[in-house]
Amino acid sequence: MHVTVLGASGRAGSEITRELAARGHRVRGVARKPEAIPVADGVESIAGDASDAATLADLVRGTEAVVSALHFDVTADTILTALRQAGVGRLLVTGGAGSLEVAPGQRVIDAPDFPAEWKGFAQGGITFLDALRDEREIDWTFFSPPALIVEGPRLGQYRLGKDALVTDVAGQSTISFADYAIAMVDELEQHRHSRSRFTAAY
Repeated sequence: MHVTVLGASGRAGSEITRELAARGHRVRGVARKPEAIPVADGVESIAGDASDAATLADLVRGTEAVVSALHFDVTADTILTALRQAGVGRLLVTGGAGSLEVAPGQRVIDAPDFPAEWKGFAQGGITFLDALRDEREIDWTFFSPPALIVEGPRLGQYRLGKDALVTDVAGQSTISFADYAIAMVDELEQHRHSRSRFTAAY
């Protein structure tokens, strides 16, 4: 598959780019600093700013799917408008964990000990997901991470969830960047969460 990765130089985006290339997909990596995009067979590095829909449409045109690993200062409307203009019908988003539930009706972001400095980013992810839920043309998927994405080994395993935070027997909710990338590319290939959100953790 020919896939555009937006934010391909970032921590999640670079791992997703590596995983796509390792599986034989063609990757168009887009970043403001293309020199930081992983170098691998099948990876094309392009300098680009995703904040303008018309510019972004030109960057993604001709690919089959877009994986956005951007911060939420680039809005869902900008990305969706660009994909419509470019005729790209599939979008996968590296989402946020703030909207996942820890109990019925209680979200991660609602916990009293949720760090105040993370609330702006978490709310950005919630706003982004809400906008996607109104989308009827683009086939989107929002991949909420667990509570923590960490530097760690590529284990090649994870457990899937839907709208609730996935935790282990010790109550921890975590995954490595490498295994997050595996789950993202698995979703691209297996297409199990069309127009919906999912999560994954150890």
